[in-house]
Amino acid sequence: MTAISATMVKELRDRTGLGMMECKKALGEANGDIELAIENLRKVSGLKAAKKADRTAADGVVAVKVADDNSYGVAVEVNSETDFVARDAGFLAFVNSVVDKAFATKQTDVAALMAGDLENAREALVQKIGENIGVRRVKLVEGGVVGGYVHLNSRIAVLVQLEGGTEELAKDIAMHVAAVNPAVVSSEQMPADLVEKEKDIIRAQPDMAGKPAEIVEKMMVGRINKFLKEASLIDQPFVKNPEVTVGKLAKDAGASVSSFVRLEVGEGIEKVVVDFAAEVAAQVQASKG
Repeated sequence: MTAISATMVKELRDRTGLGMMECKKALGEANGDIELAIENLRKVSGLKAAKKADRTAADGVVAVKVADDNSYGVAVEVNSETDFVARDAGFLAFVNSVVDKAFATKQTDVAALMAGDLENAREALVQKIGENIGVRRVKLVEGGVVGGYVHLNSRIAVLVQLEGGTEELAKDIAMHVAAVNPAVVSSEQMPADLVEKEKDIIRAQPDMAGKPAEIVEKMMVGRINKFLKEASLIDQPFVKNPEVTVGKLAKDAGASVSSFVRLEVGEGIEKVVVDFAAEVAAQVQASKG
């Protein structure tokens, strides 16, 4: 009898979208043979053809929900494999359920949020649609004045937190964050490793070659300051009125920007590109062996 490992259970879950106990039982009955377990599950549970283990859910949507008094808000990212499914009514209803529970509970741990009804709903949706679906991120912003904005067919979501100001101002700045994608609120928040990386890039630029070290350093200061201003929210020209910076816009309204959260669908996920011709050729070759 083959021992059923956690890795085997995870692979079967990833490929079928079914629950852990169901996968563990199926593997036990198939003596650890994943392909046989899938075949048996298709016979008894109406399971659609299982996904390849490397199929990546890198599409999907983001969504936000903000309290009526603007005291807090949540942002979530829910992934699917294709844009087609991201527009499906059933998928979008599931996304709304995720947002509603995150909003009601203020829970940002995805595993804890999904436990119970939401995980059951996700598994049912995977079986119905036939694609891998997953809740990737949940963010909570609480305190001050919170405003939210969703952009580009629900592919970018932003929450902005202000000290003072109004909901309308927070929404305007959230729209700016969606469009311009600043790295930090202010230059002081820029991680030191990113500053050093930028310095290395500047030193390697052609016009630095052959210059004395003191000249290089002087030029470096100017370019680093430019880099920091371009990447810092409060120093950026406001998209609706480039004559003022976001910081001045907030200050003129008696406010300041405390923080922001920006989620973009699929950012940081490495999509696997499948060469279907090579895959078919490999299968044919294997069948000959």
